[in-house]
Amino acid sequence: MKRTVIGGFIMIGGLFTTLTIILVAMTYIPSMTSWSGSKLWYAIFGGKQYGIETVQSLFLGFPFVVGLLFTILGLAILIKEYFDRSFLK
Repeated sequence: MKRTVIGGFIMIGGLFTTLTIILVAMTYIPSMTSWSGSKLWYAIFGGKQYGIETVQSLFLGFPFVVGLLFTILGLAILIKEYFDRSFLK
């Protein structure tokens, strides 16, 4: 039971982090004037700076990836606990 709660909190924390960054990037997108590729991806991760241009990005790539990893880790813990309990009965 303890590992299930821990896995749930890790997954919820990762989801909260990831979805918050996506929401912030979506509210930032209308103020962007230049980007390359996908607007959402560029708002989160950014890109190279060419010459003296200003890079309009939030540079939240590292927290976004950490949130994804926490979500996957929590989900893996929950799946492991589910199958450990279901085969014991």
